[in-house]
Amino acid sequence: MKSLPRRPLTAGLAAVACLALATPAAAQPGNRTVLDGLTRDQTAQQVAAAAQQAKQNHRKGHGARISNPTLDAALAQMVADGAVGVTGRLESSTTTWAGAAGLRDKDAKSKAKPNDRFRAASNTKMMISVLVLQEVQKGVWQLDQPVADVLPTLLPDHSEVTFRQLLSHTSGMPNGTNELLFRHITDPSSQEQFEAAVKRDYAPQEHIDAINDAPWTTPGEMLYSNAGFVALGMLLEAQNGTSLQTLLRERVFKPAGMHQTTFDLEPRLTGAALHEDGWLGEADGWMELDQFDPDLLWAAGAVTSTTADLNDFTRALFSGALVSPALVEQMMTPESGAPLHYGLGLYRITDPCPSDDANPYLYGHDGAALGTLSVAFSSPDGQRQFSVGVTGRDLSTLQGRVNLNDVLVPMLQASCPAA
Repeated sequence: MKSLPRRPLTAGLAAVACLALATPAAAQPGNRTVLDGLTRDQTAQQVAAAAQQAKQNHRKGHGARISNPTLDAALAQMVADGAVGVTGRLESSTTTWAGAAGLRDKDAKSKAKPNDRFRAASNTKMMISVLVLQEVQKGVWQLDQPVADVLPTLLPDHSEVTFRQLLSHTSGMPNGTNELLFRHITDPSSQEQFEAAVKRDYAPQEHIDAINDAPWTTPGEMLYSNAGFVALGMLLEAQNGTSLQTLLRERVFKPAGMHQTTFDLEPRLTGAALHEDGWLGEADGWMELDQFDPDLLWAAGAVTSTTADLNDFTRALFSGALVSPALVEQMMTPESGAPLHYGLGLYRITDPCPSDDANPYLYGHDGAALGTLSVAFSSPDGQRQFSVGVTGRDLSTLQGRVNLNDVLVPMLQASCPAA
């Protein structure tokens, strides 16, 4: 990682320094604000708003008229607004499109390409959920079974926590990434401490130790928790006697045809990839993230993928190729109504396309790494998919310089079947 000039941090960056892939908010050691959850909520709100806007536009007769040049222009606009690189893909009965704009790295001349890899971050959670539900399908686990049955010492003060609660973020467990970073950031204004913390190599147990030492909220309320999925990763490894990397490769990536997807445990993306950079504002400039260690996310977000592979994953999932249709239905059923209609490892948004179907929603997830935002959604029949990856994330404000809706709205409109 190229160090930034050693200067006192601005108020915005001081907040970033304790965010854990988050948006600035009330950042002081010990503060219980779920910073990463706020960021994801912000991204999810953009996705939901895009679906609503696309639905309104479609009702006005603009649906399937969206052209590929319009989608290409939307990506170019995101770069003009401040993104470094953007890649998007849409596959439906009426439109097949893939595009890219910007650069693979802000300091290089190599242009972004449609098949470039990027950090998929919390889209990983859909894949971890598939592994858990495969254990349920085999009869090894039950959704409402306490995880203490598998690892009694995992959550010693919360032995009642179930698989369903971890998958739906309703166990009361805190975010975890924030609590983990605060163990290594004693001064929120210290750029040096922040850089060291995000480059540090973390063991899964460190995530769990951090939340076991922190206060929990009331079970049943949704509180977005990265640590909950770290716990699920540890449970999967304990149950199967093999690494999570192997389980994902053999039971998710291969059967879904995700040939460019990996579960990364080491820093630095290689090959054809969109490299991460985070914008810290005019005063502090760019933070290069080549030395960011994905162990900071592990089972909650260490997957690197492409838009093609993310579409292949959601198509395989909703076509019943990874788990049974009955369990996919369980995944889609919301366990909470606020801030997200979140099921088991995924959430739903309004389907903008007119339909007589009893399920008028699209399902998927979003991801927010330090320098990358991503989205992957599908119709429940597996017939329409769209995904986006954006690097050059603005960490200085809640709103950011780039609005995902600029590309999501036309993508959603273009996905609608012809009238």
